[in-house]
Amino acid sequence: MNSNPLRDLHSLGQSVWFDYIRRRDLISGHIKDLIDNDGVTGITSNPSIFEKAIAGSSDYDSAIRKLVEAGVETPLIFEALEVDDIQTAADLFRPVYDSTEGRDGYVSIEVAPTLARDTQGTITEARRLWSKVNRANILVKVPGTAEGLPAITQLLSEGININVTLLFAIKRYEEVALAYLAGLEKLALTGKPLDRIASVASFFVSRIDVLVDQQLEAKLPGAKNAEETQRLQWLEGKTAIANAKLAYVKFKEIFSSSRFQALSEKGARVQRMLWASTGTKNPHYSDTLYIDTLIGPDTVNTMPVPSLEAYRDHGKPAVRIEEGLDESQTVMRLLAEEGIDVAADTAKLEEQGVDSFTKDYQKLLAALEEKRRQYLAAPTAHPAGIGS
Repeated sequence: MNSNPLRDLHSLGQSVWFDYIRRRDLISGHIKDLIDNDGVTGITSNPSIFEKAIAGSSDYDSAIRKLVEAGVETPLIFEALEVDDIQTAADLFRPVYDSTEGRDGYVSIEVAPTLARDTQGTITEARRLWSKVNRANILVKVPGTAEGLPAITQLLSEGININVTLLFAIKRYEEVALAYLAGLEKLALTGKPLDRIASVASFFVSRIDVLVDQQLEAKLPGAKNAEETQRLQWLEGKTAIANAKLAYVKFKEIFSSSRFQALSEKGARVQRMLWASTGTKNPHYSDTLYIDTLIGPDTVNTMPVPSLEAYRDHGKPAVRIEEGLDESQTVMRLLAEEGIDVAADTAKLEEQGVDSFTKDYQKLLAALEEKRRQYLAAPTAHPAGIGS
């Protein structure tokens, strides 16, 4: 049998998760095939993914009709659809969760993006979703904003598994990892076990290159000489990987500390780094760029459909996460010398990420409201113009 690069990643310490969810895939056997054949061990979802799945297909129309006829309001229609999908997915991945003793087999569900700047609202919503889904192998996604940090600590201290999302900056990643430790320390004080508490820190990759490359391109016409032109061109496509590799250095530092060691002795696991936004957006770059370069122990790569298919076809698995760290430092130094403020860029990306998810969430609710209106107006008709 030919080797499958996706499956080979597991032997190198990296889990493969699927960054997509849709009801048809769950009930058709497609997700089960990914688990059995490709070694996929988890699923991530977000408002943008659900917007495409629900508003962009007819998969959910029958369920939506029943909810409308039952008098359910639009936001709760979405929640019912989402929770049903997450429960179905969690049940499909439960054998993975059991066989790995809780290390893997997770499905993520996100708090409403409108709560990204609301600490208490996030805590309340995460508790409610955790209770409603009622599966041991789910992760509640909480944005890694400044307001999200205390929520992360509190929720972990209550034994709720957390996927910290929308991380772009190394400094914010460090704050998130320390919030994880603080949450486990609070939980340990209650005498409850730590060995099944799970968390990942979702560090977004490709979007940083998109933003920084635009700035590098804008500087090219003003380059003073051939050397500067060459330097600017060399920097293109390097920021995201450098940023991620240096974040992994920080990960290793925090999780080899005496503070974590004390928790590890009580059964705690590391908060794995999850590489998100790993689809290549620049057609001039390899379609596996953000997978091949970031392989290493205690990591997860959540792949959208094109990236997963590309990696299955021609991925080249090898541990590379700690290769070229000197180059990564050089990239950051040269960017600063060129006047590119990576800290400001990552802060901007966090804001854009929150805004983008919020808009997609609102777009989804609007599409559901339109379906609801059409069902109420003509209960026996299929809603026109929505779904395919």
